[in-house]
Amino acid sequence: MKKIITICILFLAAGISIFCITQTPAGADKFQSGDIIFIVSASGQGKAIQLATKSKYTHVGIVFKEGGKTFVYHAVEPVKKSTLEEFMEYSSDGQYVVKRLKPTNPLNEKNNQQMLALANKLVGKHYDIYFNWSDDEIYCSELVWKLYKQSYGLEIGKLRPLKDFDLSSKEVKYIMEKRYGDHIPLNEQMISPGDMFNSDLLESVLVE
Repeated sequence: MKKIITICILFLAAGISIFCITQTPAGADKFQSGDIIFIVSASGQGKAIQLATKSKYTHVGIVFKEGGKTFVYHAVEPVKKSTLEEFMEYSSDGQYVVKRLKPTNPLNEKNNQQMLALANKLVGKHYDIYFNWSDDEIYCSELVWKLYKQSYGLEIGKLRPLKDFDLSSKEVKYIMEKRYGDHIPLNEQMISPGDMFNSDLLESVLVE
């Protein structure tokens, strides 16, 4: 998918007026509430996440259709409710993959409304740079995982302790040393965007 483009048009009609048109990401009309959207984040820790998790995808959010518009709830600093266009500004390549529950566990309005209410309560919560499993702060995949667990009773991806990831690269070691010092929480349970992406409960519905 091409990056979002804003086109400004100038014309003369009793003066100069400027109109700006923002190009909506392709496929946006096919989204459903409860969809999970994956991107490659442009954040500084993105490369380390890729190396540790062996996954291309480093950021994840959850989609809700509200008032005919598409929004994405995602954990950055702080947890935000973004338009789809705003969310895509976090993408390093302008591309995304959307996954949805398989027909064996279909999306439904009741659980989606519960999930949306929970998501709104978390807006403004600080991003968790330490990837703790507590609810005090929250990171991107933790946000989506817990919303599905609390609303649908489903675990989208398997929790794993930090020590199960590949911690051998210099990029990963640098991040861990910077954040944890000598007290790396190797037994802390975590959920990665990659493990959610590979969940057997999901199927790809959009690749742009």
